Amino acid sequence: MSFAGKQILVVGGSSGIGLSTVKRLSAGGALVYNISRRAGEYLPPGILHRNYDVLDENANIEGFLPDSLNGLVYSVGSINLKPFNRVSATDLLNDFRINVAGAVKIIQLALPALKRSGNASIVLVSTVAASVGMSFHASIATAKGAVNGLALSLAAEFAPIGVRVNAVAPSLTDTPLAAALLNSPERREASAGRHPLGRIGTPEDISAAITFLLSEQSSWVTGQIIGVDGGLGHLRKN
Repeated sequence: MSFAGKQILVVGGSSGIGLSTVKRLSAGGALVYNISRRAGEYLPPGILHRNYDVLDENANIEGFLPDSLNGLVYSVGSINLKPFNRVSATDLLNDFRINVAGAVKIIQLALPALKRSGNASIVLVSTVAASVGMSFHASIATAKGAVNGLALSLAAEFAPIGVRVNAVAPSLTDTPLAAALLNSPERREASAGRHPLGRIGTPEDISAAITFLLSEQSSWVTGQIIGVDGGLGHLRKN
């Protein structure tokens, strides 16, 4: 998939799904701007990076972005699983700030550059847990449900200015963020068994969908929440 001549901002591109997305875009010829808490050791050569923490109210990207952007990926998230009676207001607010308020701030900062391209794409990362009830997911499902609402609202608002907005909704994916949930062979086997396709996701599964939504091949796709979840979102195992 060619991204030659395209300039794309990835938020959270130093590990996991974000890093896989950065690698795909870079291999396709895109000039990638990455912002995350640290550069990490696996970013491909030629990636433009700036340290940025979405929870830091004083963080900014002034002077970092180009005049025109063809795409934006917000691949920042959290996995905060606990029984409902232990979910605090701080848990809810932190998950909301990371997943929703951070996305809003970045989109607002990048929107002028996205508009100038004349045909831009924003991709947010949600979760299957926002549409399928799962125990212990109250805080993160609430935040990611708001991500879905944000994607739909912005898709409607931005359509007249040539900016598409979609979200991908993964199930459990083998990333550093999910390491604590996959820290034994037994846990991996149990997690894989819950999915109709019989395995957990990989970062490459999710980044393939993200790069499609960034590409010109998806030029008539907006306002969609696309499940990349091994069938968990809509299928029932026999």
